[in-house]
Amino acid sequence: MTTTSITPRGRVLAGRPTGWRGAPRWLLLLAAVAVVHAAWLMRLTLRDRFERDVARLVFNDNSEALEQAELQAGLMTDSLRAALDGPPAPPDADTDYLVVSIADRRVWYKHRDSVLFTARVATGSGKQLVIKGNTRILRFETPRGRLTVQRRDSAPSWIPPDWHYQEQATKRGMGMVQLVRGVPLKLRDGSQITVQGNDVVRRNADGTVRPLTASDGREIVADGRIVIPPYGTNQRKYAGLLGTHRLYLGDGYALHGTNNPASIGQAVSHGCIRLRNEDIALLYDRVAVGTPVYIY
Repeated sequence: MTTTSITPRGRVLAGRPTGWRGAPRWLLLLAAVAVVHAAWLMRLTLRDRFERDVARLVFNDNSEALEQAELQAGLMTDSLRAALDGPPAPPDADTDYLVVSIADRRVWYKHRDSVLFTARVATGSGKQLVIKGNTRILRFETPRGRLTVQRRDSAPSWIPPDWHYQEQATKRGMGMVQLVRGVPLKLRDGSQITVQGNDVVRRNADGTVRPLTASDGREIVADGRIVIPPYGTNQRKYAGLLGTHRLYLGDGYALHGTNNPASIGQAVSHGCIRLRNEDIALLYDRVAVGTPVYIY
């Protein structure tokens, strides 16, 4: 629109073009350009951070964390969901296979109709977690359908997804803060938490540096907030939780051991199938990559 004014002698003068609520159009245009530029810079920053983290994960041969990062960035299709959406194929007559009953909380390793091995298991709890800043709801269930053993791991480590830190923060009534490589987290006591190599460290005000430790339920806490370490750091890797061996099914799901044998026979996991360490060790020695897994 264009503003007008009337002089004392009654002449009408045309003013400068104005936009929303009388602001000059050039000012609105400048503000729009600034917003677009800021969004473009933010996109470049996020892309650079993702590429840097992926490069570190590849260097460290951390395939599971790389898969998690790609899923979160939307660069990878949900292969597990595609498998579950398809019709289950019957096992080949000469192929050994695994069957898991969620209701019975038991696994069977079979050849045709013969049971080669069976054991009690723990399965998904069914609990829900609402992701903050998102309408997404996670439900910790063991997936049903025909899956496949994609990888075999001994002495596996767990790479906690971001939702793990939200779950811990909710339990403990704390906030969260994401630690970014190259951006020190300044604390009230004058110290800093930062990344040095593959370690999250605390740099004290006197210049001394101390590597920090983290494990399940004992995350890094600073100024009342749980710190989320970057992928590829040692503090984003929990040893011992998954027991001695793992048969990986994709998208974060697996049959694996446990550091809590009392949980076997219960619905307590985040979706994985837990076995006692002695049971998963027996399966690990017998089950090959490519073995079908039927979960119902």
